[in-house]
Amino acid sequence: MIRKAIISTLFLSASALVLASCGGGQPTDSDAVVLHRGNSSEPLSLDPHKATGTWENNIIGDMFIGLFTEDVSGTPVPGMAASWDVSEDGLTWTFTLREAVWSDGEPVTADDFVYAWRRIASPATGAQYVSLLYPIAGMEAATRGELDPQEIGVRAIDDRTLEISLVNPAPYLPGLLTHYTTFPLPQHVVEQYGDEWVRPANIQVNGAYRLEDWRTNNFVHLQRNEMFFDNENVCIDDVYYYPTVDNSAAGRRVRNGELHINNDFPGQQLDFLRREIPDYVRIAPYMGTIYFSINTDLDGFSNPDVRNALGMAIDRHFIADEILRAGYEPAYSLVPPGVANYPGGVRAQWADMPIEARRERARELLEAAGYGPDNPLRFEYTYRATRDNPRVAPVVQNDWSAIAEWVEPELIVNDTQIHYDNLRAQDFQIADGGWIADYNDPYNFLFLGEYSSVPMNYSRYNNPEYDALVTEANRELDLERRGEMLARAEQMFVDDMPIIPIVYYVSKNLVNPDVTGWEDNIVDLHRTRYLCLASASEAGTEGEGG
Repeated sequence: MIRKAIISTLFLSASALVLASCGGGQPTDSDAVVLHRGNSSEPLSLDPHKATGTWENNIIGDMFIGLFTEDVSGTPVPGMAASWDVSEDGLTWTFTLREAVWSDGEPVTADDFVYAWRRIASPATGAQYVSLLYPIAGMEAATRGELDPQEIGVRAIDDRTLEISLVNPAPYLPGLLTHYTTFPLPQHVVEQYGDEWVRPANIQVNGAYRLEDWRTNNFVHLQRNEMFFDNENVCIDDVYYYPTVDNSAAGRRVRNGELHINNDFPGQQLDFLRREIPDYVRIAPYMGTIYFSINTDLDGFSNPDVRNALGMAIDRHFIADEILRAGYEPAYSLVPPGVANYPGGVRAQWADMPIEARRERARELLEAAGYGPDNPLRFEYTYRATRDNPRVAPVVQNDWSAIAEWVEPELIVNDTQIHYDNLRAQDFQIADGGWIADYNDPYNFLFLGEYSSVPMNYSRYNNPEYDALVTEANRELDLERRGEMLARAEQMFVDDMPIIPIVYYVSKNLVNPDVTGWEDNIVDLHRTRYLCLASASEAGTEGEGG
C-alpha cells in the first residue's frame, strides 16, 4: 500500500515566462538580462543557519559570500578572504578580509563573521547543519549548551582581521568555508529584525544578488546587488528560481522556452532528450551518494545482521542501469570514488556475491534473527516525492519482498521538506535520502556516522570505536595516514550497515545553449554571477534594448 502526502506546486503560465534577453514576465527593467532556473524544491528558509537543502544553497550562494567561494569549476577560491596565514600546528588560521560592503552600504567586518558563528553555535538558533562546524574550537560544546557561544574559537582582531581556532588540523577548511553555514551575517540587520531579517524588505547581503521577492510555491526572485565587490563582472540582472518538484514537467518547460535551466531530468528520458534537445543535456560526475537510513534505535533494526540482510537484497545494478541510467554507479560504500585525500577501496563484504545468492543469505540472516512466517518482518520505507525516487521505491519494495513472503515493506511518499524533517526527528523506520558533499574531503561523508552529528546522523548510529578512530584520523597531519585511518573507519561503518548505500550520484542538468559561462563540475554548483545569455551579449553589441 502507498500512502501519499500531496504537495501542490503552483507554476506561472507559459505566457508569463517567455524568455528574452531583456526580461521575463515579472516586473523588471525593460533592458534587464533575466535568467529562469528550475530548482527542485520549495525553500524552507533562506537564512543560512536554517537552510538544509541543495536547492536552498543554490539561492543563498547567489546572495552571500563567505571567506571562500566557488569558481566556475566548483573549486574553492578566495571570497571575502584577501589573504590568510596558518600556524605551524594547523590549528590557527588568521584571515585578512577584503574591503566590501553590505547591500545597504554598511562595511562587512570580521565582527559580522564572529556574530554569525556565535549565532549558529547557540542552541536557540536550532541550526540543523551546525555539526559541519565542529572543527571550530568550542563549537560542539556550545551547541550542546555546555559552553557560552561567546567562547567559541573565533575572534575579530580588528575590523578586517579574523582568527579561527580549530580542535584539529583541517586541510579541507577552504572547502568548508565555502558552505553557507560559514557565511557572515549583517549583524545590524539581524539584531534589528530578528527572524524577520530574511524578508525581502529587510534583508541585506554581501553577494551578487539581493532578495527582491519570494512567492511561496511559485518563485524566488533575486536582483543584482550593485554594491557587490565584483559587480562589474556580473551579467545577469534578475534571476528567478522555481520549485520544480515534477522534473518531467520541468523538462517540458525547458523545451518550451519557459526555463533556461532545470537542475535535473528523469533518467528514463535520457534517450528522448538527447534526440530532441541534445545541446541541452549536461551529465557529469557528482560528489554524492544516494543511501537509505535505517533507524537503529528500533528493536528490529538494532541488529546489524538484519540491516545487512536488507542491504544485500537490493539489486543496485538494475536501479543504476535501468531506472536511473545516465551514468549512475552501484554503491557499496558511503564515500564515492574520486574524493580527495582518500585511498577508497571500502566495500560491503557481500558486494561481489550474485544477487540471488545475496537474497538467499539475507533470508538466512533474518531467520537467525527470529523472523519467519510466524513473525513477519514488517516495516515502512519512506521516500521523497521528487526526481526519480518514486520510480526507485517499488523496485526496492520488490527486492525486499523477494527475500521471503514474510518480508513485508510498506511504501510511504512525502514531500522533500517533510521527509527530511522526519529524518532529523527520527520519525521513520527506513527512509531514502542522499548526501552531496559540502567540501572535497572524506570526512564530509564520514561525520554522518559520528554520534555527535545527530540529527544529521539520521540512523542514530552509535559506535564509540568508530567515533574514536575518526577523531584520531582528524588529528593526523600526514594526509596519507589520515586517509588510511578514515578508510578503516568507513569499513567499520559499512560492515555495521546503519545506512544502505544505493548508487553514486551524477549531476543531470538541462541547460539552454543560450546560457554562457556554465561549466560542469563535481559539486554541481553554478552561481548565477558567472552566467550570461548569448542573446543578451548580442543585443548589447547591436545596441538594442529589450
